[in-house]
Amino acid sequence: MSSETIRKIIHIDMDCFFAAVEMRDFPEFRGIPLAVGGSQKQRGVISTCNYEARKFGVRSAMPTAQALKLCPHLRVVPGRMEVYRATSVRIREIMSRYTEMIEPLSLDEAYLDVTNSSSCHGSATLMAQSIRADIWNELQLTASAGVAPVKFLAKVASDMNKPNGQYVVTPEQMQEVIDNLPLERIPGVGKVALERLHQAGLFLGQDVRLANYRQLLHDFGRLGASLWKKCHGIDEREVVSKRERKSVGVERTLSQNIRTFEECWTLIERHLYPELQQRLDKLEESREIIKQGVKMKFADFQLTTIEHIQDQLDLDDFKILLQKILQRQGNREIRLLGLHVMLKPREAYQQLSFF
Repeated sequence: MSSETIRKIIHIDMDCFFAAVEMRDFPEFRGIPLAVGGSQKQRGVISTCNYEARKFGVRSAMPTAQALKLCPHLRVVPGRMEVYRATSVRIREIMSRYTEMIEPLSLDEAYLDVTNSSSCHGSATLMAQSIRADIWNELQLTASAGVAPVKFLAKVASDMNKPNGQYVVTPEQMQEVIDNLPLERIPGVGKVALERLHQAGLFLGQDVRLANYRQLLHDFGRLGASLWKKCHGIDEREVVSKRERKSVGVERTLSQNIRTFEECWTLIERHLYPELQQRLDKLEESREIIKQGVKMKFADFQLTTIEHIQDQLDLDDFKILLQKILQRQGNREIRLLGLHVMLKPREAYQQLSFF
């Protein structure tokens, strides 16, 4: 590692959080395929599903209609966001008993820096076990945890023994774990990037570690530089306890370029919009939006963005924005498409409540 001080990072990730809360509060939902999401009639999407539903191929951000085709006896219930947010506050309170250095990523996951914590005799492993036990004893919900000297590896580790488990990567084990890590397990490596990495003969962390840095930078740009660092065990990002999210976005770099409005709209309606809905649902606190926009990159790599003042997420408004942004297309094909929303600053809420 590049730093003299070996950090102790815990990543806590709740197990199928929304669905777990529903199963806790309504015993009749236990043991059956369950999903939280919008109805089929309203072109809804799945926010979260339990492990019984996942056995049928049901996944988060999947259209409800598609989920019901995979699992006809799937029970779909509407979300209760106020309950989930209140539960998340209680989870955060449990975490704060062990450290003040908490970086929430969403309602159901957070990083904790316990490097200087004296709890559990300073053992990050015991702290992760204790946090998970507290969550179960007080809230009857299970959580998984990853412990590692760097952030990205803690996040990877929290997924290794799911559900209701934890995985610890010691400083001595770190390079061996990274070397044997499939690249798709590293945060930030999407399907399209993975295909390109595989075409270049890169499959595991060790492949990237032994690759030529300049070649990686030439072939993959910032992703190549980031992967090279991570595969050498370098992740200098700190756990940031106070950070305001200003926007939420999703985008897709396409394996094959597209050209028409219909192709763009299919991608938005079936994939990007459901993913954006899911990310907004998982924000650690309720935030209103003030704008929504469309991002597009053409085959010549020119990037363009269009935004519209909008106070709530609106699929039909994205259709209008798509029509407008395509007026800039000319004869070019499209290689990237994205959606985003701008969030109302917290200061706006504070000022309103003050006056």
